[in-house]
Parts: sequence; C-alpha cells; structure tokens
Amino acid sequence: MGQTENLQIEVAFARPERQWLTSLEVPAGTTAREAVQRSDLAGEITGFDISVAPLGVFGKAVADDYVLAAGDRVEVYRALIRNPKEARRLRAERGSTG
Repeated sequence: MGQTENLQIEVAFARPERQWLTSLEVPAGTTAREAVQRSDLAGEITGFDISVAPLGVFGKAVADDYVLAAGDRVEVYRALIRNPKEARRLRAERGSTG
C-alpha cells in the first residue's frame, strides 16, 4: 500500500523541419502541463516557450490540468503560420491559374 502507480506516456512537438517525441514514465495523477515540464523538450527546443504553449492529447485540445492516462501522447502546439481557410484559398488560386 502507499505505492504510486506509474504511467507510460509520450510528449510530442513538431516544427516543419523536425519532430520531437519523447517517452516518459510519470506518476498517476500527472497533468498534461506537468508532463511537458518533466520532459526534456525545454532543453531541446530553442526560441519557443513550451511552458505556455497550448496542449492536446491525440489531436484534441486539453487544459493544463488535464490528468493523463496510460499511453496518452501530450502534444505541444505552436501558433499557426496561416489560417487554414486562407491556406486552402491560396492553394486553390494557385491551382486554377496554372
């Protein structure tokens, strides 16, 4: 009794030129933000503040205090360069002009 269960999770971050993915073992009850802080991403990624970046689990946005389950993948999101609707419109225009 009194033993804390540990969970295997992953933390991921991607830029167009590179992707980071790290596996962690964390205590049960760990939140998404705590997992990011426990990961080695902060030392790996320069010029980006992961401590305030939006988070998600398997493609769905979650709050910092979202409690993780075994096997979850916490994703650290970066700001979009362009609105997705605008990007589709620009691609369509380029395709129609030839």
